[in-house]
Amino acid sequence: MERKGSNTAVVTKQVVATALKTATTTTREEHALRMRYGATFDKKAALPQAHNGNEELGDELLLIEMQLLRGLRAHQGKGVKAATKSAVKSKIAAKLSKK
Repeated sequence: MERKGSNTAVVTKQVVATALKTATTTTREEHALRMRYGATFDKKAALPQAHNGNEELGDELLLIEMQLLRGLRAHQGKGVKAATKSAVKSKIAAKLSKK
C-alpha cells in the first residue's frame, strides 16, 4: 500500500482579512468568514458609502449623520449635568438630615 500525501493548508486570520479586502462576497458570507477565522475589521477604514454615486443622496445622508451626532453629543452632555445636579442634591439632603 502506498501512502497518500496530504495537502494541508494553514489559514490564518491575517490571510482571511487580506483576502476579504479584494474578494467579492455578500455581507453574510464575509461575516461568517470573519467569525470562523477571527479576522477583525480595520478600525481606521472608512465605512462603505450607501449613496452609490448619487451626490444629492450623499449630501442628504451626511446632513442626517451630522444632525444625529449633534443630538447624541447634546444628550450625553445633559446626562453629565444631571448626574452632577443629583450629586449636589444628595449632599444638600445629607447635610439637612444631620440637623
